[in-house]
Amino acid sequence: MNIVKTFKKVVFDIAKKNKTFRVVFRTSRDKAYQAKMVLDDPFGKLDDKLVYFRTFSGRGYSDSPKAMYEYMLTAPEYRDFRFVWCFKEPEKYAYLAEDDKSGRTSIVKFRTKADNKALRKAKYWITNYRMLNHQYPRKGQIYLQCWHGTPLKRLGYDILESDNAMNSLAEIKEKYRTDAEKFAYMLSPSPFATDKFATAWNLNETGQRDKIIEEGYPRNDKLAVATEADRQRLREKLGVGDKKVILYAPTWRDNQHTSGQGYTYKTEVDFDRLHRELGDDYVILFRAHYLVANSFDFARYGDFIRDVSSYGDINDLYIAADLLITDYSSVFFDYSILERPIIFYMYDLEHYANEMRGFYLSLDELPGPIVKDEGALIEEIKKADGWKADEKYREFVKRFNPYEDGNSSKRVLARIIK
Repeated sequence: MNIVKTFKKVVFDIAKKNKTFRVVFRTSRDKAYQAKMVLDDPFGKLDDKLVYFRTFSGRGYSDSPKAMYEYMLTAPEYRDFRFVWCFKEPEKYAYLAEDDKSGRTSIVKFRTKADNKALRKAKYWITNYRMLNHQYPRKGQIYLQCWHGTPLKRLGYDILESDNAMNSLAEIKEKYRTDAEKFAYMLSPSPFATDKFATAWNLNETGQRDKIIEEGYPRNDKLAVATEADRQRLREKLGVGDKKVILYAPTWRDNQHTSGQGYTYKTEVDFDRLHRELGDDYVILFRAHYLVANSFDFARYGDFIRDVSSYGDINDLYIAADLLITDYSSVFFDYSILERPIIFYMYDLEHYANEMRGFYLSLDELPGPIVKDEGALIEEIKKADGWKADEKYREFVKRFNPYEDGNSSKRVLARIIK
C-alpha cells in the first residue's frame, strides 16, 4: 500500500469515529480546493456557448447528461455550442472527442487544473449528482441538477434514521442544503418525484420549489422509443444469444464502507443454487451501484453471470433484459417503461427500512413481487415466463413516467438555454 492510500485509510478511520475531526478536516480541505479552483483561472471570462458535463462525479458517460449532450450534438439550434466532459479516467473516453468531427468536444480529467478552468469558464453545468463541496457556480453560470432516478429511498432532509458510516443526519442535510443553494434548476420525471425532491432538498421551506423542471428524464428518451430491433442488436452486442436475460441491479448499503476504498457491497445471493435451479437457459447480468468500490469475481460461473458494473449505459442493459431483479434501487422506475417483469429481492427489508433509510412508497405499490429468500426468488423467476403487464403495473408506469415520450432532452434544454 503506497503512502497516499495509507494516509487516506488513516484519515477515514479517524473520520468514522470522530465527527469533530471529520467536520474540521472536510472544511479545511474544501476551502483549500476552492482557493485552488479560483487560482487556476482567476480572470477567465465566462463562455455563453460552453457546456460542462459530468456524471456520477466523473465515473462514466451515461444518464441524462449523456442524453442531452448527444441531442445538442445533432440539434441545429446548438450548432455553435462547445462541450467539455469530465472523467476520472479520461483516457477511456477520448473517443468522444475523436468521434465528434465538428471538433466541439473536449475531455478533462476530474479535479485537475484543466477541470477547474472548464468549470470556471462554462456557462452551463449539467450533472446527475451533487457538485463537490468547493465547486460553486460563478455569477451568471447555470448549474442543472439532473439527479439520477425517481427515489424509493428517502433522501436528504427526509431521512429519519441513518446508519451511514461517513455522515451524520446533520451532515447529510447540510450537503443537500448546499446543493440546493448552488443549482439553478433540478429535473423531475413526475409530480411524485417533484414533491419528494422539494422536501429532500428543503426547497419548499427555502422558497426554491420553482427551480424544479418537470419534463421527464432525458436519459429515458432512449427507453421510450426502443424497438425490438434495438433489443436484438444489444443482445447480440452482449453475446447472450437466445438465453433469458436477468438484470440483477442491487443498490448500496450506507453502513458498508471500507476505509481508503469506499462503499462496498456484499452480495447475499447464492449464485451456485441459482445456477443449479435455472440451468443454462439463463444469464445473469450483475450491475453494482456506482458508489460501490469493490470488484466481483464471477469467473467460476462461466457464462451464467456477467459483471456489467462497468458497462457504460445501463439503458442498454434494460433494453436487452427480459427480467429485472433489484432491491431498493430506483432502477425499476425506469425499467417499468419497457413493461417487463420486476422482482424485488429484499432479504434485509426490516433492517434497511427501519435503521438505514426508510421509503417514500408503500411497498404494496411496487410493480412486482417482494421476496426475502432464495427459494421464493427462484420461484418468481420461473413464473416470469409468459408474464404480461396488468392494470396495476400500467397505472404505475403512468404515475411515475408520465412524460417519457422520447423528447425530454429537447424540452429540458429549451427551458435552461434561453
